[in-house]
Amino acid sequence: MSKNGPLALAYHALFVGFMLAPILVVCWVAFTPEGFLSFPTDRWSLRWFYAIARYPEFVSAFWRSLGLGALSSAIAVAFSVPAALAIARYRFPGREAMTALFMSPLMIPHVVLGIAFLRFFTEIGLGGTFAGLVLAHIVIVLPFALRLTLASAVGLDRAIEHAAVSLGASEWVVLKRITLPLVLPGLVSGWALAFINSFDEVTMTVFIAAPGTETLPVRMFLYIQDNIDPLVTSVSACVIGVTVAALVVLDRAYGLEKLLVGRSGDGR
Repeated sequence: MSKNGPLALAYHALFVGFMLAPILVVCWVAFTPEGFLSFPTDRWSLRWFYAIARYPEFVSAFWRSLGLGALSSAIAVAFSVPAALAIARYRFPGREAMTALFMSPLMIPHVVLGIAFLRFFTEIGLGGTFAGLVLAHIVIVLPFALRLTLASAVGLDRAIEHAAVSLGASEWVVLKRITLPLVLPGLVSGWALAFINSFDEVTMTVFIAAPGTETLPVRMFLYIQDNIDPLVTSVSACVIGVTVAALVVLDRAYGLEKLLVGRSGDGR
C-alpha cells in the first residue's frame, strides 16, 4: 500500500489546522483575565469559567438543549426506520414525492421555517412551549437521520432475513434480531448527526423559544447582543471539553469505529 507523499501530508496538516483553528482560538480566549475579548499572552485565568456559576441560565439552557437534542433525534430516528425501509425496499406511487417531502427541510431557509413555526404554534397553542421546540427540531433533523438510515437500509442483504423467516422467525423477531442490528451503524450515525444539528440550531429556534425554553445557542446569541466579555467563549470551551470527554469515554468503552461504521478497530 502506497504512503502519502510530503505534499499530501502538508495538505492534510493544513486542512486539519484550518478546521481546528476556530476551536483552538475560542478555547484560548476563554482563559483571558481581561474583561474583553483578547488573547492571553502573559497571564492565564479561570475568571470567566468561574463567572458561569453567576449565570445559571446558561447551565439550565445547556441541559435543555441536551434534552431537546436527545429527544428530537431519537424520535427522528424512530420515524426514519420505517421510512427508510419502505423507500429502500419497495417501489410504489409517490415514492419519490415522499422522499422529497422528508428531505424538504434541507431546502427551506431556517429563517422561513422559524417564522412559519412561530405562526403555526401560536395558532394551535404551542407557542413558546418545549413541545413546540421538540416538534420543530424533529422536522429539521429528520432529513439527517433518514439519509444515514437509508444508506444502511439500501445495502442490507435481505437473504439473511429470508433465512430467519424460513427457520420460523416472526416478522417482529426478524426486525428486532436481524434488521435493526444490521442498520444500527446508520441509526447511531443518524442520531449523532441529528443531535449535533439540533444542539447547534439557533436561526429557527430564536423565533419559537420563549424565556423559559431558551436553548444554549439562543441564550448565547442573546447574551452577545448586549455584552462583549469572554463569558461566551468560556461556555463554548466547556461544551467543547464535555464533547471531547464524551467521545473519549465512548471510544474507550465501545469504540467509535465499531459504533459508527459497524466494524471493530482491526477492520473485522
